Amino acid sequence: MSTEKTSIEKPNTDQQLPEKLLIANRGEIAVRIIQACADMGIASVAIYADDDIESMHVELADEAWGLAGATAKDTYLNIAAIIEIAKKSKATMIHPGYGFLSERAEFAQAVIDAGLKWIGPSPSAIENLGDKIAARKIAASVGAPLVQGTQDPLKHADEALDFAKQYGLPIAIKAAFGGGGRGLKVVWKLEEVKEQYDSAVREALAAFGRGECFVEQYLDRPRHLEAQVIADQHGNVVVLGTRDCSLQRRNQKLVEEAPAPFISESTYQEILSSAKAICQAADYVGAGTVEYLLSRDGKLSFLEVNTRLQVEHPVTEATTNVDLVVEQIRVALGHELSIQATPKAQGHAIEFRINAEDPSRGFIPAFGHIHLFEAPTGNGVRIETGVRSGSLVSSHFDSLMAKLIVTGPTRDIAIARAKRALKQFKIEGIASVLDFHRAVLNEADFTDEFKVHTRWIENDFKQVLAPVKRSIPNQKQPLLLSYMEIDGKLHRLGLPANLFAQGANPAATSTEIAPALELQPEHLLAPISGMISAWKVEHGQQVEEGQVVAIMEAMKMEVPVLAHCSGKIEILSTQTTTCQADHLIAKIV
Repeated sequence: MSTEKTSIEKPNTDQQLPEKLLIANRGEIAVRIIQACADMGIASVAIYADDDIESMHVELADEAWGLAGATAKDTYLNIAAIIEIAKKSKATMIHPGYGFLSERAEFAQAVIDAGLKWIGPSPSAIENLGDKIAARKIAASVGAPLVQGTQDPLKHADEALDFAKQYGLPIAIKAAFGGGGRGLKVVWKLEEVKEQYDSAVREALAAFGRGECFVEQYLDRPRHLEAQVIADQHGNVVVLGTRDCSLQRRNQKLVEEAPAPFISESTYQEILSSAKAICQAADYVGAGTVEYLLSRDGKLSFLEVNTRLQVEHPVTEATTNVDLVVEQIRVALGHELSIQATPKAQGHAIEFRINAEDPSRGFIPAFGHIHLFEAPTGNGVRIETGVRSGSLVSSHFDSLMAKLIVTGPTRDIAIARAKRALKQFKIEGIASVLDFHRAVLNEADFTDEFKVHTRWIENDFKQVLAPVKRSIPNQKQPLLLSYMEIDGKLHRLGLPANLFAQGANPAATSTEIAPALELQPEHLLAPISGMISAWKVEHGQQVEEGQVVAIMEAMKMEVPVLAHCSGKIEILSTQTTTCQADHLIAKIV
């Protein structure tokens, strides 16, 4: 399926075909790459899953081709389908964005084998650095700082248990392939090792298609620091600067800033030198990020290498005046880097990830239609988004809706501008983390003393946030929207909803709103909108308050369902049931 938009091609005097870049991704990063293509005069090709047919990246690209599927596995992780579209669209380059296939060596190889330019590091570099175990060995070979960890993937949970007994708790069980916090479990009790290992393997399989995991010592309450690296095909490797990404929930970043504040000169220099050495040893090409943990006593430890562009790349762009996406494309075209040495940071930048999550309920993911999306404007404000009013946040994909990047000549001025921008930001109809971001900017731990660490939200953030108002279904749907291809172009049709008989087409009839559930003390409600993937207890079993009784899945993340009281459980929803947040799934009497 394709939609081709009118575009004007510049005359090509050297008789070579003009470049055409396919974006193997969605959402705000697809929009970001499309904009970079437009700046460079390169035609862009979007791909889309069923839920993304009305998405912004589909509209903005010069061409858009459907992947004929709903899930990540069938669409943005479908290598064969993406390569086929690249050939049909006559694309010459593929940019993977981040997430999905961006760190899959087999995808990079498939792109190269198809005769296309791959915007990223070589398959061997992805294999060596994307495999966190191999990356640790490379880091050790160049003298980078490291904590204890296993040298090979775990064969079973008992190996993780043996490691914990030898080196002590806490430990981190981590997916060997992947990133973004998925497939990463921190274990604080020996009796939880097996359950957390199994959960990490399941998440890794769901998110990355590979379930191998390893284990390493977990530094309690560390800061998360990283170095942005860019390298070309001529052997030039430049570390553009540092970032701090310590504000996280479920091991996924929420707030990032550049340069990393409040670190010593020796720590800064160690990050720069080891990051460059690691990338040189791996013959790295393209944009990449070398990540570290910094303990409270100043101990720096290599964490991993992300062999792709990062979500937080805009804060580095804002403080270096380097367009990282343009630089990635230039590198893939064989050009030398436009910058040859680490630049002095210009001012300060802070990025706030605007996720569809409810911070009042443990940052559980939300999905549905956005009724209102009104982004802030003004001096020092940059917005990157793939949504707008009316957009769908799909349950099949990541919860990131937008990024707010705020800059200023100093960190204090950037924080002041961030307060103004977040006050202006409005999102209605779906849960968002806006209230959390506003609250963080009133926390001295972040603004003044910088006591934040990777578990600061779970351990130290005490502000009580009001529950986010839930999306309400429309009472009427005046038009039934449909799409039709005519001569390779996609057209949207709006048909009167009453064209179909009542009941013949549910999408064309009015939506009834179910009466509100009268909550009783024994009611156990779904904490998120998603699927019940497993019940951990049997019907009629005695359970204790705080016990994990079920596992739910949404947006490739597993969320435990905890018993809110003690008693015998009556299970009302079967495994694999998909339900909305606050749906009654069991009773405990």
